[in-house]
Amino acid sequence: MKALKRFLIHNPLFMFLLSLPLTLAGEMLHWPALTVFILTCIGIIPMAAFIGKATESLAHFTGPRIGGLLNATLGNAAELIITIVAIRAGLLELVKASITGSILGNLLLVMGFSFVVGGLKHGQQVFDKRNASRNAILLVLAVLAMLIPSLFSHSIGPETSPKVEALSLGVAAIMIILYVLGLLDAAKSGDTPVTQEPAPVSVLPKWSLATSIFILVLATAGIVWLSEVLVGVVEPVVAGLGVSEFFLGIILIPIIGNTAEHLVAVQFAGQNKMALSVEIAVSSSLQIALLVAPVLVFLSLALGHPLTLIFNTFELLALIAGVLIAALVSADGESSWLEGVALVAIYLILGLAFFLLPL
Repeated sequence: MKALKRFLIHNPLFMFLLSLPLTLAGEMLHWPALTVFILTCIGIIPMAAFIGKATESLAHFTGPRIGGLLNATLGNAAELIITIVAIRAGLLELVKASITGSILGNLLLVMGFSFVVGGLKHGQQVFDKRNASRNAILLVLAVLAMLIPSLFSHSIGPETSPKVEALSLGVAAIMIILYVLGLLDAAKSGDTPVTQEPAPVSVLPKWSLATSIFILVLATAGIVWLSEVLVGVVEPVVAGLGVSEFFLGIILIPIIGNTAEHLVAVQFAGQNKMALSVEIAVSSSLQIALLVAPVLVFLSLALGHPLTLIFNTFELLALIAGVLIAALVSADGESSWLEGVALVAIYLILGLAFFLLPL
């Protein structure tokens, strides 16, 4: 428990824990929906960081292989929980937008900021070109897999038709197989698994096994509760702010769910560990595309709100552009601050366009 106390003291993110009792008070006292929404978003950030730290500590006890699998499985736990709660509430467009936004956020915003911070501090930086090339190929394949149901569904039938749902389920199953094969290939070659996110650098001692499991369970329960509150105020927030549910899903929710992870990537870049920084950004995108999205398709059946891999034209264009640009930028295994500025600029342009889309 001493290690846990030191971790809390040395990590400024956990000042955000103060938002938890305020969120509870806001829900009980019926504060304005926007206030509750902001408090909930703030509370999710340290909960996600707790899950990451607990998973990192568990890896010390399970060994590198199982630890890598834990990291790969729980790397996007916060966002997975939020989207599951949203599916149960029937907010399927919000879920699809969140999938798209997570991929774009990691490839453009996170990698872009990492390039900027690392480039300004250390000049031109290098990373593993071979690993970047393999990840880029998997990203292109993942986007193609998401593109095919959207294109063919127009000729097959309505989105809710059994044939379209069957196509979506088949594609989702193949994507999960591709995800597993990517892990096996990385393990066989001795590289970091393509979907394993490196744990944050820390000089603090690892937690005990009991503490790690306790914190993991507690943080997961906390995110489940916060997600329920968040989803519950989405509609009044959308009405009050005059923004679309689509904008909340594609921009705000991915940033909220992955803030802790994003900060770690930028931190690595500032420490001249660009290989790890790029791995976090790209592997997280791969995990969302190849694991989280298809798993949600199957889970949605049990939740009574079938989710199909049918994305709108704006989402598809943004995904294609984001993946191609990220692949081109990382192909040479080198990064500069100017490339980072370009990636962030593209993300901001897309964000502005999504914001101005009609409700």
